[in-house]
Amino acid sequence: MKHLILTALFLASSATASPRARDLGVPFDGTPGPLNAITDVAGVEVGFKTLISGEGARVRSKGPVRTGVTAIFPRGKTDQRGVFAGFFAGNGNGDMTGTHWVEEGGVLETPILITGTGSVGVVRDAAFKWLADHRKGAFWYPLVAETADATLHDMSGQHVTQQDTLDALDSAKPGPVAEGNVGGGTGMMCNGFKGGTGTASRRLTAVEGGYTVGVLVQCNYGSANGLRIAGINVAREMDLRPRCVAKILSPPQLFFGTTPTLCDPKKLAIADPASEEHRGSIIIVIATDAPLTAEQLKRLARRGTAGLGRLGSILADGSGDIFIAFSTANAGVDDGNWHEAVDKPATIARLPNAAINPLFTATIEGVEEAVINAMIAAKTMTGADYWTVSALPHDQLQAVLRRHNLLLPPK
Repeated sequence: MKHLILTALFLASSATASPRARDLGVPFDGTPGPLNAITDVAGVEVGFKTLISGEGARVRSKGPVRTGVTAIFPRGKTDQRGVFAGFFAGNGNGDMTGTHWVEEGGVLETPILITGTGSVGVVRDAAFKWLADHRKGAFWYPLVAETADATLHDMSGQHVTQQDTLDALDSAKPGPVAEGNVGGGTGMMCNGFKGGTGTASRRLTAVEGGYTVGVLVQCNYGSANGLRIAGINVAREMDLRPRCVAKILSPPQLFFGTTPTLCDPKKLAIADPASEEHRGSIIIVIATDAPLTAEQLKRLARRGTAGLGRLGSILADGSGDIFIAFSTANAGVDDGNWHEAVDKPATIARLPNAAINPLFTATIEGVEEAVINAMIAAKTMTGADYWTVSALPHDQLQAVLRRHNLLLPPK
């Protein structure tokens, strides 16, 4: 099946073409970096490969296809030096490969990749090939995470290829980061609406050290009934209807026992029923230039749960809420399995724990904004079996916030 490929050039330009949450007047705490993205942390590069093709009935290995790959390099494609890192699972109903060595050694030696549940294996193996082609050493443990794009995508068809992964890795670059229906986030849902990829950043004051924290999420968790934006349960005040289909097949294709109903073009927003339980997953990548060691980065990763709590998440049993945090400080101190100066002690810069609270705050604020940015950027999508998931309606969101005197003047 021929894929419609969204190129890295297009994705980069689209990052600035669509409004973001702050552009709509959504209020947030904290001061973002110039890009309000994970790439505000110097050295971080992000790339995507987006796969969209086909429509109609879901046929295994044929489609429709709504998926992709996201690649994140902590120090860029050309820098092999490791980073101190920490891993945490808020709820572990998901997968992130390579974390055993992160837990054991406290060092991340590979890029981070995010895709759909059915493609973790091929992405992991392709990342190994990329590393073998570009890095010194004999083996690596690629870090690959997933969320499930089962509603909109032929997930069991495993459509992501080795070349798709290599393309995502090769396309990684600094600068603006595309959001919404891109890369691994292409077919994802978030809090009952269309979700996907989102990013944000925070810059600490000079008194707090002037450090930067950047966040990138692949958002596929939660329910509309639980969503909080600026502390308000916004979906309760919107004109919504249950998830629907653009066309009814014969026989109708059920989803989690739900009988499909035809979408009403007059209803701009489609969400899950109020009674539907929280379901799905989220991957959160946290980057900072603050000099933190592995145990401190694990603490930072844990704060992702507080950011999700602001949004209404309960870290549900069916959710894979998995976080990885890394620091670009201390370059060359420990490069993991392929560290060259193995006989020489290293001098490490490390913030005292008493100075870490501002970084906790920045992480929580960044996670909250990155998730909302993903939802604001995402576009309504019709996928397999004509299931349609609508984007969060910008006008209704603004109206809700305005009624509560929370809407800021749009930027």
